[in-house]
Formats: sequence, C-alpha cells, structure tokens
Amino acid sequence: MSTHQQLLYHIVFSTKCRRRWLTDGFRESVFAYMAGTTKTLNGFAIKVGGFYDHTHLLVRIPAKIAVSDFVGQLKASTSKNINETSGLIQKFGWQDGFGAFTVSVSSKDAVYAYIENQMEHHKNQTFEDEYLAMLAKHQVEYDPRYVFD
Repeated sequence: MSTHQQLLYHIVFSTKCRRRWLTDGFRESVFAYMAGTTKTLNGFAIKVGGFYDHTHLLVRIPAKIAVSDFVGQLKASTSKNINETSGLIQKFGWQDGFGAFTVSVSSKDAVYAYIENQMEHHKNQTFEDEYLAMLAKHQVEYDPRYVFD
C-alpha cells in the first residue's frame, strides 16, 4: 500500500520583540518570499499573511519534515533575505519560538479567511491577546513567563 497524507498547519510567529517591521508594501514582499521558501522546503503555502509585527501561514508540510525544522529553516531564510536586501538600518529577526496548530481539511477555508483578514482583525486585538487565545483554543499548556520574547 502506498502512503497518503494531508498535513495542514497554521503556523504563527512574531518579529523579535514584536517590533512593527512588516510595514505596508514591505509586508507583502516578505509574505511572497515566505511562500517561495515554503516551496523550496518541499511544502506548499496555501496562505501567508499577518500584521505589522507577526505572520500567519497556512501550509502543507510533508510528513518526513519535522515542523520545527521547517519553521526554523523558513525563519532563517526569510530573516537572512530581509537583512541582505531590505536596507533596514537595524538587524531584522523573528522571535525564537512559534506556534503550530494542525488544521483539518474541513477548517481550511476558515483558517484561510482568518489569515486573510489579519489587518482588520488587529484593529481590535493585539498579537499577544490573539496568540494567547489561540493557545487556549487549541488547549496548549504553556508557562506565561516564556510565551513572548
């Protein structure tokens, strides 16, 4: 029998110290680069979006690639590209950690819409509140001292 899989993840991480580096125009080019990098890592970006201080990805990742390896390589490649091409005076970086949540095929469209509406969503909620709500929704235990860096 052959192997079949459909592994969808909603991955979330912020800029270092939640600095608002992802400005209008620049943000879209970063998200496009992330989508391309996802393909290079043998994944598939269904939707990439976010706000000025964080990003959300709805991605398909092959089972042979650990989620932490995938995210680590994605963040390293993206931050390297930003630092080499953006002309930012200060060094860009992502937070050390990330959130990764499995997504059922039946929830895919809802997660897609959630990511697409990030700019509107964050008129009423901070990233910190959003992320803590995601952890609660997915019943992820955490130590509040180490959630944000």
